[in-house]
Amino acid sequence: MGMEYEPVPGQKKVGGGRAALKLLLAVLLAGLALRLLADHCASYRLPPPAAPEEAAAFAVTTAPAQDADGVDGTPANPKGAAKCDLFHGEWVPDSSGPAYTNATCRFIEVPQNCMSNGRPDDGYLHWKWKPYGCDVLPPFDGKTFLESMRGKHWALVGDSILRNHAQSLVCLLAKVVDPTDAYHDETWQSRRWYFPSHNFTLSLVWAPYLVKSEIFEDENGVSSAEPRLHFDALDASWISKWNSFDYVIISTGQWFFKVAVYLENGAAVGCHYCKDKSLKEITIEQSFRRSLREAFRFITTSPHKPVVFYRTWSPSHFENGEWFSGGTCDRKVPFKPWQTGDRQLDNLMWRIERAEFAKAAADDGASNAGRLKLLDTFEMSLQRPDAHAGPYRTFHPFAKENTGKVQNDCLHWCLPGPIEAWNDIIMQMLAKE
Repeated sequence: MGMEYEPVPGQKKVGGGRAALKLLLAVLLAGLALRLLADHCASYRLPPPAAPEEAAAFAVTTAPAQDADGVDGTPANPKGAAKCDLFHGEWVPDSSGPAYTNATCRFIEVPQNCMSNGRPDDGYLHWKWKPYGCDVLPPFDGKTFLESMRGKHWALVGDSILRNHAQSLVCLLAKVVDPTDAYHDETWQSRRWYFPSHNFTLSLVWAPYLVKSEIFEDENGVSSAEPRLHFDALDASWISKWNSFDYVIISTGQWFFKVAVYLENGAAVGCHYCKDKSLKEITIEQSFRRSLREAFRFITTSPHKPVVFYRTWSPSHFENGEWFSGGTCDRKVPFKPWQTGDRQLDNLMWRIERAEFAKAAADDGASNAGRLKLLDTFEMSLQRPDAHAGPYRTFHPFAKENTGKVQNDCLHWCLPGPIEAWNDIIMQMLAKE
């Protein structure tokens, strides 16, 4: 603290023995007060400690590639921590504003274009991720990224959160060079952009379960039949292109909450809340783990070895209901780490994917050490209830002419928004190579 106290002379009297004793007591009490103040301040720099049973789970599921002084990645001694933990921290105010806007980027899709859709507040744009043990992250440098990725092919493989992420990345890169739209499927769920100046390709591959699936939904998400998932086969949309990828960001998760039928060798082996009660119930945790395990088995055994980032769970922030029951997300500021509440299901899914990632990293072998990277955005996403599209997933939802029910989206993120920090972190992870 830069404050020092003169030692109390053992023999010197200051106004008699009682005066010396009083002085000694005053010094001791002052030191104790300073210690308590320091400890109190430090306690606000850390998220709440894990319960003993949670600590045990973290100890076995944390990926070996991740640096962690504490049992769950929390710095064991934050006051003396020298390491920069990219994934453990909190959001701090930032006056610099967003990296792009709806006026400067043409790649933001309507459901995430909160500015154009009339969101009246912009406070959610003025926060920056501050990891513990290091400074606020520098912004994503599109020019440096493109220069270092000449001739490379990046792919983002997964669900609509990955599509959300892809839009952010394209917007950041388009600040340097405007890409060409090289491909899209009939539904526009899979896309490809090409940057001819750098011979760089960025692909978005729609594979919401990663495993092979038959999905019977229209563009509004209304199902005409139960999805059918094949535990023993992967989605051809991504594995058929695998050999062309140099870097891959992969993720899955939220679709496993849906009613579904599960198959192996072409035969139904179970289901989740399906109509056919003769099939055994397979839990969300079981189906999620099986799908991840099949995907990681392919990644670790394939002769082609691109760099793979696995991005962790992106939680929703519905309050007063869910997507289907009037849930909303009206908060205007981020959570502090200790305000996120009891998120048992989110934490369960997060632990499952980290456990499966850890096994995959171990199976990948020492010769490939560091090829599989855990992009652990869970904590930073959990703290951002203020940055979802909410009602502004559609154009001016509260306009007089819109008389229908307003549907809130408290899962996907506004663009620009906190996803830019995911790309900031990727930049830092690449810089360490």
